[in-house]
Amino acid sequence: MNKIVSKVQFSEKVFKLEVEAPLIAKARRAGHFVIVRVDEKGERVPLTIAGSDVEKGTITLVIQTVGASTSQLCALNEGDYIADVVGPLGKATHIENYGTVLCAGGGVGTAPMLPIIQALKAAGNRVISVIAGRSKDLIILEDEVRKSSDEVIIMTDDGSYGKQGVVTVGMEEVIQREKVDKCFAIGPAIMMKFCCLLTKKYEIPTDVSLNTIMVDGTGMCGACRISVGGKTKFVCVDGPEFDGHLVDFNEMLQRGGAFKAEELEAMEAYQKALNGEAPAQEAAPAKAEEAPVAPLSVDEMDTTTPLAELIDRSAPYREALRKSMKAKERTQIERCQMPELDPVYRATTRVEEVNKGLTVQQAMTEAKRCLDCANPTCMKGCPVSINIPSFIKNIERGEFLNAARVLKSTSALPAVCGRVCPQEKQCESQCIHLKMNEPAVAIGNLERFAADFERESGRMALPEVAEKNGKKVAVIGSGPSGLSFAGDMAKAGYDVTVFEALHEIGGVLKYGIPEFRLPNKIVDVEISNLEKIGVKFVKDCVVGKTITVEELEKQGFQGIFVGSGAGLPNFMGIPGENSNGIMSSNEYLTRVNLMNASDAHFATPIKKAKSVMVVGGGNTAMDSCRKAPGCRACIHRLPS
Repeated sequence: MNKIVSKVQFSEKVFKLEVEAPLIAKARRAGHFVIVRVDEKGERVPLTIAGSDVEKGTITLVIQTVGASTSQLCALNEGDYIADVVGPLGKATHIENYGTVLCAGGGVGTAPMLPIIQALKAAGNRVISVIAGRSKDLIILEDEVRKSSDEVIIMTDDGSYGKQGVVTVGMEEVIQREKVDKCFAIGPAIMMKFCCLLTKKYEIPTDVSLNTIMVDGTGMCGACRISVGGKTKFVCVDGPEFDGHLVDFNEMLQRGGAFKAEELEAMEAYQKALNGEAPAQEAAPAKAEEAPVAPLSVDEMDTTTPLAELIDRSAPYREALRKSMKAKERTQIERCQMPELDPVYRATTRVEEVNKGLTVQQAMTEAKRCLDCANPTCMKGCPVSINIPSFIKNIERGEFLNAARVLKSTSALPAVCGRVCPQEKQCESQCIHLKMNEPAVAIGNLERFAADFERESGRMALPEVAEKNGKKVAVIGSGPSGLSFAGDMAKAGYDVTVFEALHEIGGVLKYGIPEFRLPNKIVDVEISNLEKIGVKFVKDCVVGKTITVEELEKQGFQGIFVGSGAGLPNFMGIPGENSNGIMSSNEYLTRVNLMNASDAHFATPIKKAKSVMVVGGGNTAMDSCRKAPGCRACIHRLPS
């Protein structure tokens, strides 16, 4: 949460907010931007930083109300809190002594231009600033611009202040009278386009700062892509500043209107909410019937047996189980099929988990298929070396809580891994049953069963944790690798802090995998368990931007694990792929999973298309297919 410490209204629709963000204030440079989320249901909005006060620990944002999200932000007052502010993001402006520099700011674009003007002047440049607006009340920060400029020209469309005319009129006046070595232009896209057409005619190098549609803003989804010099660039990581003579402004203008209809609907809903009109409620689908579960006495289950005994193949309980059924009998048991939601019903829900989990009887039966091999090859296929036979044999004898204890001794995320790990390529691919031309033991389904049973029993146990060793470890990224590493290091006695760039902990588990495959509540429980063994989490923090590795080391972190995720999506390099309506699955799933765009009560927009084509055939493609019907679409899948 970031507190608003002051608010100034420049005009009817333009406001200046000073916001508490000490780390951002310290790290920001001219040209940087932040991503702002007003509240828990808000969208992520990019805003360029107009200034900062390191001593006060604040940054300055100048916002124009153009839609529901910016209107909601500007409706906040001094003392109110913004849910999330993350940054500084993007590349800082390249500053050097060019000679004479012409800076053109249009409307609210004068605000992000101000720190560039200040930096250019400090570098020894002669700075001529042209600031423009439709009328006098839209000319902002004039006094601040004058303090760092050798000359200021003011242009207004209606002539109510300064000279009458658009910004390019003032620019050309300067260009024709003296040599200009460099130009910077910030404002509406159409303004920057014509500024660049002018400076290209006079062969003056020109940089523009682009403010495109973004979702995460940290280099993950690709929503902000544009064409620069015929190549696709991403504004959030490659920009926001580019050579204006190479930018395809026509494409940028087209992409800027991608959600125009949805934004108008959102603004209308916002106005109705201000007037006290309740939004229409969608009818909730009827709940599917739950499969009956056999009663089991949780209180009678053992949780005191030492872990060493639970994983000992020669322990009396293991020998008794092996003697209770011949191996041949075990191989004749058919693999249990996990119950699923009814296909007709699940077509009506986007978040209810499709796989319902094994019943108690199914889990115990499936566990009997495990031969408890003396040389368990399944363990060789497990990346975290779970003692697979030991947890399965505890399920077979009905000691489900002990099964969970065995799992948690080596896995920080058993309920997650039981759902989304590719067991068919890992542990199950090494199962001895395959050599007998029989299906592998359903290791993943059993892992999920044990983790779910423990969670629902109310008797969740924490893994054994070594005595604290006084050493601090930082984890960059809270996806599955970061969380797993954090759990292992915490169990080993380290003081662990996880730094996450987004506003939610979980990484791809939250933004990439839909709830019908991995419910958020499951991820949240796993995260809570990590917190209980001492792992700390810091959200809205981009290591390398908000805080540097050197600063982490100065804070005493002796080890740093980088689990920063997959990064930007790959595109196919075909004509038209930057057209409106074409998204990477990263962007689409981030919108509908992390930002809940398919829920009308959330601010992030999504296209409700009548027909959708998905290119690809892997998990990500199928997740996109499965989510699209929630947007009332007909799906066509093409293998890539």
